[in-house]
Amino acid sequence: MKIAKELQKISARDLAAKLPEARKELMKMRVQFATGASAPNPGKFKQTKKLIARIHTLLAQKGVQA
Repeated sequence: MKIAKELQKISARDLAAKLPEARKELMKMRVQFATGASAPNPGKFKQTKKLIARIHTLLAQKGVQA
């Protein structure tokens, strides 16, 4: 809940800039998991995926194409 409220206050431009960062973080975790380098926190996967979905939702509400 707290993250969603914080994201609502951010401008559409900043949200659009945050999206690639979140995607890059998710990709990095997936690579770490696939290679078995260090087991990332499984909760972090879910949290990052939800963050990406929240950003997409807010951008859609603000009428910005992601």
